[in-house]
Amino acid sequence: MKKILTLVVLLATMTVAAQAQVKFGVKGGLNITNMKFDGSVADKSNQAGFFIGPTVKFTLPVVGLGIDAAALYDQRSAKVGDEKIKQQSIQVPVNLRYGIGLGSTASIYIFAGPQFGFAIGDKSNNVFDNALEWRLKDSNLSANVGLGLMLLDHLQVSANYNIAIGTTGEFDVIKTTGNAIWDNVTGKAKANAWQISLAYYF
Repeated sequence: MKKILTLVVLLATMTVAAQAQVKFGVKGGLNITNMKFDGSVADKSNQAGFFIGPTVKFTLPVVGLGIDAAALYDQRSAKVGDEKIKQQSIQVPVNLRYGIGLGSTASIYIFAGPQFGFAIGDKSNNVFDNALEWRLKDSNLSANVGLGLMLLDHLQVSANYNIAIGTTGEFDVIKTTGNAIWDNVTGKAKANAWQISLAYYF
């Protein structure tokens, strides 16, 4: 019975995959990052970054449903005092999307899904004259939720909020400087971001 059920599921999956429409494209956009530290270690502010890379979209045979995925070079930074903490990574978002058509020229869709990040480049930064050391995790998990507009079945504009799940990085206060009141502090930080993107599917 289990073998028969497994075969039915496999055949159903193959049928859906065969009927799905696949489109490849390129995607890019802007990050507006907000870095949140444990406690009140340092002041921080929003900082702009960018992302770019290939993307693929699957339109499922169920009306309105689809999946999109991408492999994006992602650069983010946060301003802490007068200095910047930078983060470079490869981000792989996988989103389930549901669209409502507005005729043959446009459709509105909502989407949500996980995003997997893998750090590249420098994974540590020393700021405040080496008073604070920031260490980026090798990998991280986040989630996206947003909405978008598809035009002429090729051009896509979207906006979403990227929410860090777990820790983005860790920091150590090595020494105090100026009027700092913290000392021997170790903590964690999360980097959430608003994202605006533009994609073109061939």
